[in-house]
Formats: sequence, structure tokens, C-alpha cells
Amino acid sequence: MTPDEERQLLADVQYLKDRQAILDVINQQSRGCDRHDAELVADAFHEDGFDEHGTQVTPGKEYGHWANETHTKGSQINMHHITTHTCEIDGDVAHAESYVIGLMLNHDGVTARLLAGRYVDRLEKRDGRWKLVVRRSTAEVCFSGDATLMTLATFTDRHFVSGSRDRTDLSYARPLGIDTPAAVW
Repeated sequence: MTPDEERQLLADVQYLKDRQAILDVINQQSRGCDRHDAELVADAFHEDGFDEHGTQVTPGKEYGHWANETHTKGSQINMHHITTHTCEIDGDVAHAESYVIGLMLNHDGVTARLLAGRYVDRLEKRDGRWKLVVRRSTAEVCFSGDATLMTLATFTDRHFVSGSRDRTDLSYARPLGIDTPAAVW
């Protein structure tokens, strides 16, 4: 391998590591919202970071508490799905766009809402760690619908594991085993 090829390889590896770290922090923030883990959400933001949801602009370190309260008022379960993700990295600054699909099971347990939009983010790498500095959220599609399928015997008789909005959720179990206790439908 020539010195130029070695330099290019190292640059390519660094780019891929940065891309993955950026996507990891975006996913971390969504997981924190779904598990109502305000600490995990706060850790996704630099100290001077902000989140914007419409007219609600919240310091990143406080965003998890606001999101928990908002999600609790509006649903019994929420799930954020990050899909299409693009990212431009320029040194220690990155601009990312991530499509998000939010699903909320309403408190009645038989209706649900779907909200689709995008997270448009500026992230910075400080002290070797990528975190959010500015997050602006778009809302582009929203609808509600019937969620009674979850009440069918297909799900209830099989006692599927259900998510919980705290650290008792199965995803926190270490080590995970087939007999790890979990909430069920």
C-alpha cells in the first residue's frame, strides 16, 4: 500500500466511524424518548444544545423531561423510528437529516396515531464525542387509526413482551436471557 493509499484508507475509516457515531447518538436520543430515560436523552446533547418542536424550544439537557411529560399525557406507549438518514461531515461539525416515524398508542388502548417528520440536526464532535447542538423537528404527516389488533388473542394469548417506559424495559437487562422477567400484554 502506498503512503497516499494508506492516508486515504485512514481518512475513510475515520469518516465511517464518525458517520456511525452520529447515527448512534440520533438513535440514542430516540431510544431515550421511548424508554422515558431523560438521562439518556440529555446525554445525546452538548451542554449548550437545544431541541425545537414547533414553538417549544427546550435546552437539550431538559428535553427528556419535557418529552416524557408530553408523551405521558398523550399516549401509553410511544415509539420513534429513524429511517432515511443523510449526513454531511466537515471536520468536527456535521449536519444530518433523519426521517422519523413516531407511533403513539393512545390511552384508550384501541386507537393510535402516526406522526412522520424529520429531524434536522447540527452535531459537533467535542472531546472526541459527537452530540447534538441544534435539533429542529418537522411535522409532515399525521393520522390516527384503529389499534384494536393488539387486543386480539393472537397477541394477548401468546403473552408477547411489552415495552415499559423506564429502565425495567427488557432492553436494559444484562445479561439478556430467555427467562429474563419482562412485562407482557
